[in-house]
Amino acid sequence: MEGVEISLRPPVNFSMVDHGVFRSSFPDITNFSFLQILGLRSILYLCPEPYPEANQAFLESHGIKLFQFGIEGHKEPFETIPEETVRKALKVVVDVSNRPLLIHCKRGKHRTGCVVGCLRKLQRWSLDSVLDEYLRFAAAKARASDIQFMKLFDVSSFKH
Repeated sequence: MEGVEISLRPPVNFSMVDHGVFRSSFPDITNFSFLQILGLRSILYLCPEPYPEANQAFLESHGIKLFQFGIEGHKEPFETIPEETVRKALKVVVDVSNRPLLIHCKRGKHRTGCVVGCLRKLQRWSLDSVLDEYLRFAAAKARASDIQFMKLFDVSSFKH
């Protein structure tokens, strides 16, 4: 394909989490070529809003399965993240048959950060390392409620 330039633009906040597990903000059509080279088998979408038609068409045309766990985006300090929903999402992440997998919410900071943080606890990361990673993506937008949720998330009762 001489003369044709393909743009490989990752979504904002894109990063590798684990072998075959990636995280990012909400991908748009400018990111589809990049996502295609990842060979995704699944996408874990953490927002309650319906998936846009263009994204849905991309998934269907590439045989990518969509898992949606609608976690509301809370800015209020006393709103709680639904622990059972995070546990269900983690079961999708740890199931290697769903990989390669992309985890995303809108900005790839809070909901995605909490799910990845809880995964890190399952992987026996130190709490300091879990929180450092969360803060690297959330930066000045870090939420005390997210940090508290990850600190209190009990992996001992996690069954996978």
